[in-house]
Amino acid sequence: MASRTTSQANRDNGDKYSVLLPTYNERENLPLIVWLLVKYFGESGYKYEIIVIDDGSPDGTLEVAEQLQNIYGEDKILLRPRAKKLGLGTAYIHGMKHATGNYIIIMDADLSHHPKFIPEFIEKQKEGNYDLVSGTRYQGDGGVYGWDLRRKLISRGANFLTQVLLRPGASDLTGSFRLYKKKVLESLVERCVSKGYVFQMEMIVRARQLNYTIGEVPISFVDRVYGESKLGGNEIVSFVKGLLTLFATT
Repeated sequence: MASRTTSQANRDNGDKYSVLLPTYNERENLPLIVWLLVKYFGESGYKYEIIVIDDGSPDGTLEVAEQLQNIYGEDKILLRPRAKKLGLGTAYIHGMKHATGNYIIIMDADLSHHPKFIPEFIEKQKEGNYDLVSGTRYQGDGGVYGWDLRRKLISRGANFLTQVLLRPGASDLTGSFRLYKKKVLESLVERCVSKGYVFQMEMIVRARQLNYTIGEVPISFVDRVYGESKLGGNEIVSFVKGLLTLFATT
């Protein structure tokens, strides 16, 4: 009973969670991810807003987002589109400018990150007053579903290399399902220079450098339901280059 009372107090203390959803060709996935976010935030009672940052998707993602805004309301769904693809880091900066929450949640819009874990992220953050909480596929009962052996080997290999070279003190460096204190995310994004898949890794490395505290929650990562994966040979080469650059400069 005591924990329930404490949990209710946490919900009523003025905290608000801004979910940043960068999108590019997510027309099929966006309605479901938004519905799930509304469902789990509604059930848990936390204040929230969902900020959709569409980078000029040619498949009509923005039009779908506009329909969702009509359904759920402009106070819950904020549309902050950009004319073209400008990268993940700048998408977060763009979204943060419009965020009214004191906490920021970043996640993919392709259904690989399930919103059911968000209440666990929030509880974990409260538990240790962590500066950031990261979803991990590599601890506890976390895992990956729907990937072929090649993708699993690449992900495991990238994570292993990063652990050996950078010793970051977190188990999942390349994941992009995280909860940040807003001020912490602003501070980290200012310092990050990487693009693409290395960006998430650099965020954790910089966090450790600045002595920010990191909590972890095991998550189930599911490969995207609709659309094409954006991981190709070029991204792998860029990742290795970025990793070596971080090793040399941090």
